[in-house]
Amino acid sequence: MGPTESGTSVRFQVLLDGQPPGSAHGTDVDDQGRGTVPAQRLYQLIRQPGPVTDRTFEITFLDPGVQAYAFTFG
Repeated sequence: MGPTESGTSVRFQVLLDGQPPGSAHGTDVDDQGRGTVPAQRLYQLIRQPGPVTDRTFEITFLDPGVQAYAFTFG
């Protein structure tokens, strides 16, 4: 992911099963699911502890101007 214009950043919010991720947050997200996209790169949004189960993931971009190319799981 990354901003469409160099030098800008885009805020986002992620949810797991409709709730902030808490301890399942990735390195680029806080426990409330908030983060920013300041550059084109791969972001770790969720890192689920313990046994992996089926979950619903949601991302909302709070600002315009973001590009997302690929999501990886595993």
